[in-house]
Amino acid sequence: MSTPSTPDTFAADFLFGASTASYQIEGAATEGGRGPSIWDTFSHTEGKTLNGDTGDVACDHYHRYADDVAAMKEIGLDAYRFSIAWPRVQPGGSGELNREGVDFYHRLLDELIAAGIEPLVTLYHWDLPQELEDAGGWPVRATAEAFVEYARLMAEEFGDKVTYWTTFNEPWCTAFLGYGSGAHAPGRSDHADSLAAAHHLNLAHGLAYAAIKEVTADAQVSLVINSHLPRPWNVADPRDVEAAHKIDALANRIFIEPFSKGEYPQDLLEFTADITDWSFVHEGDLEATRGTLDLIGVNYYSSHTVRHHDGPRVDTGEDGHKTTKFSCWPGADDVEFMPLLGVRTTMGWNVDPSGFHAHLLRIHHDLGLPIIVTENGASWPDEVDADGRIRDIDRYRYYHDHLLALQRAQAEGADIRGYMAWSLMDNFEWGWGYSKRFGMMRVDYDTSKRTWKDSAYWYANTIRTRQVTPLDAIEGLVSTPPRAY
Repeated sequence: MSTPSTPDTFAADFLFGASTASYQIEGAATEGGRGPSIWDTFSHTEGKTLNGDTGDVACDHYHRYADDVAAMKEIGLDAYRFSIAWPRVQPGGSGELNREGVDFYHRLLDELIAAGIEPLVTLYHWDLPQELEDAGGWPVRATAEAFVEYARLMAEEFGDKVTYWTTFNEPWCTAFLGYGSGAHAPGRSDHADSLAAAHHLNLAHGLAYAAIKEVTADAQVSLVINSHLPRPWNVADPRDVEAAHKIDALANRIFIEPFSKGEYPQDLLEFTADITDWSFVHEGDLEATRGTLDLIGVNYYSSHTVRHHDGPRVDTGEDGHKTTKFSCWPGADDVEFMPLLGVRTTMGWNVDPSGFHAHLLRIHHDLGLPIIVTENGASWPDEVDADGRIRDIDRYRYYHDHLLALQRAQAEGADIRGYMAWSLMDNFEWGWGYSKRFGMMRVDYDTSKRTWKDSAYWYANTIRTRQVTPLDAIEGLVSTPPRAY
């Protein structure tokens, strides 16, 4: 158990950090023996990303990692969550490791440890080696088996430097955006495949948990789930309540109950029965997943409101317009997502700290595990003013309000041990390319120059004081011109 926080102050051992992901920041897509990933293939396919943007260069972190760690130290980060690019260390997803790729992560880990920053390592943040996708991808069992061997090899390489391991970042996105709607790599649209992928991700975690523990028994192994908070549009209408319950099964319970109960939700099995017979779940699979979490990672950005809907499949897009399209929600054609209410970010997502508080308590009650908030943040326009400052008050207000919500959840019993802001720097935002900015540091994509936004100064002060910095304190914190490198 971590040291408890007071109502106003975060405990000394509470981990304040920031998160990134390999494909979003590293670049060097063809350097150092790295093989192609599904995101390389997807982003180089016409029409898949905004403006045809790719992660070929991204933030050039592969070459600038030492400077980036120096910036983390100056901000005062206790921890840094990053992902290993599977195709960088094992280009085809099997066989011998690529020493150049492995050595890059050794250098990064050494820099972090020398700076006193705890590494939180994610093994899979969506960049599946293309060879494994060509052989069937996550809908086939062999991919799970390949992942387990990869996880074992990474534990053997880095186990003396890493305590915190995450197997998968947001398996919902991998399964339902990658193989359901096709909005993410590899861009496939098949409901049966998406459900099979979800199961193989769960299975891969359970088996990888055992493999990592065999190598380093003291490892703390987690899964990171993206928080969906589906609320009924009309709480008095039982059809809307059922619609929210259905989305909860597909969004949350499918990735919670195999670990807490060793089973899938019965209602999920029933309303997807016309899509698949679930024969991809083999005897012993769910026993292999149950109880294989030492802690849980929570990513949270916004909440959702849904209602029952009769008629053609309709979704409300991020711009608020309703469109018919292939759904990422198998068996939920009778559910409609409603326009998001309140202040909305440039992603079109609503700002709802109350949903963050509610979801943290839900995870606490459902799993009873220590929690690390592994992503929380927002995209805003981030204009550069004449004096060079980026006055991103919307961002540090977002951090401010969500950290207060986190403290309320702690006060109500949730064992929350860390908060990783998304993101350390602006980066490649998947299908949106470079059009959305989430970082505390602005990246000039022509030069790779990093510049601290006001939010970096605000966050640094919050870490230093272990208190949520008042919004009006910013003028006394920012240097002019702002730090840049």
